[in-house]
Formats: sequence, structure tokens, C-alpha cells
Amino acid sequence: MTDIYLTKKGLEKIKEELNQLYKEKNELNKEIQETKEQGDLSENAGYQYAKEKQNMIIKRISELEDLVRKAKIVDDSEINKNEVRIGAKIKIIDTKTNEEKTFQLVSMPEADPINARISVNSPLAQALLGAKLDEVRKVKLPNGMEKEYKIASIEY
Repeated sequence: MTDIYLTKKGLEKIKEELNQLYKEKNELNKEIQETKEQGDLSENAGYQYAKEKQNMIIKRISELEDLVRKAKIVDDSEINKNEVRIGAKIKIIDTKTNEEKTFQLVSMPEADPINARISVNSPLAQALLGAKLDEVRKVKLPNGMEKEYKIASIEY
């Protein structure tokens, strides 16, 4: 069984989603039971839709329960806060363009690039892991280009 590293906040978010899905599943079960009591199901679009949605919810519940089972919480007290690690909020500066980027390194299930939360499995994060403040790291991007970034700040 592969461990999945999560922040405490990430695990809480997954558990919240699980609770919401349990509620939706219970509501769908009632809806399906009521539809069954109405008789002929072969042409009942509401029944078919509810069954499809139920299957999607059950699949997602299974995925999330598996995540929770495998989750290992990242303990902030054990992290070397002088270098880039999972959970770090970092600011990097492109050494050629001086463009700044700020984001947090999180586990894959917590990744949300739109909200500046990138997976530690991403090429950028992999290149930056272990870097210290003011250190410059080369990053090979998926498009084959190479960039250099300076670590401008590290926060936990």
C-alpha cells in the first residue's frame, strides 16, 4: 500500500467531501426507492439518471476512502523549515525575466493550480524540493525548455 502524504488541511477537505457524498448517496437511495415503487423502470429517465449518479458517487466515495486509509499527515514539527518541502509556501523568481511566482507545494490529491497549490510530483516542485532560501535551481519544463529560479521566500 502506497502512502499518500497530506497536510492536515488537505485531509480535512477530503473528509468534508466524503461526508457530503454520503449525504448525497443517502438522498439518491431514497429517490431510487421511490421511483421503484412507481412501477415500470425500463422507460423511467429519472430512475436511469439517479442510478448513473449513484454509481459515480459510490466510485468517488471509494476513491476518497482509499485516500484517507493511505494518508500520512505531514507533521510540521518534523519538517526542516529552512528548505523547500511539502506544505511550504514559496516565492520563486525567474532569474532571466525577474517574474515572481508564489505557490504552495501540496500532495497530488490537494493540488489546485488555479489557487496556487501545486503537486510535489510536478516537474517544477521536484526541481525545487530541498532548495534553501536564495538558492538557484534549474527546472526542465514539460515542453523541454529549461528555466532558472531563485528561491525568494519559504514559509510554513
